[in-house]
Amino acid sequence: MIVDLFIPFFIDQLFLETAWNTIHLLEKAGYEVNYNPKQTYCGQPLFNSGDLKLSAKLAGKFSHDFTYSRPVITHSASCVGYIRKHYMSLINTADSERLSQNTYELTDFLVNHLKSFDFESTFEHKITYHDACSALREYGLKDKPRQLQSHVKGLELFEMPKKDEYCSFGGTFMVKYTPISTTRTKQKVQNTISTGAEYIVSTEASCLLNVQSCINAQKLPIKTRPIADVLAYQ
Repeated sequence: MIVDLFIPFFIDQLFLETAWNTIHLLEKAGYEVNYNPKQTYCGQPLFNSGDLKLSAKLAGKFSHDFTYSRPVITHSASCVGYIRKHYMSLINTADSERLSQNTYELTDFLVNHLKSFDFESTFEHKITYHDACSALREYGLKDKPRQLQSHVKGLELFEMPKKDEYCSFGGTFMVKYTPISTTRTKQKVQNTISTGAEYIVSTEASCLLNVQSCINAQKLPIKTRPIADVLAYQ
């Protein structure tokens, strides 16, 4: 079976290894991965900023880039949540329904649709998992990433206090409300530090980028890692 790969712009520009690891995981699960080099991005930041005209244009392009009725897989529940919930207001019903039914976040697809849990990976570190607000609330993703991590050899998961609270990235929120965002991010980082974990893992690279900037500024002894990198680690 063939699946289509959607690479969000954060992954494309800043987490290229994560893109390759996503391909590796899907191929290891027995799928042929197709990548359309003409793809750009889903348009979520523009929609959140109120530019519905350009959002609709990008949604139409996304639909054109992924025209087949086969799974579209991505390392971002935020993007998928946006596609599923909001494309119906931007493009025609047939295309929005097709994409809503066929687009999946990576860990959800692996657990619910492939029934794949163990990729024979080893990551001998203590980690804590960050539930991104859009992944948790808009997509409904919670247990799947934890299920997959439980099969990684050597990995120890320590849940952070107030794990349901957001990191305060929120795309444009961080730009528009920087003092609030910075304060909340520091609180999130302190909650992760309290677990004794060596890594913060998440499905959302954008959240990790925000958290890592706070870690770097304070020179704290913890790192971030996208979940595909952990699941593919040997």
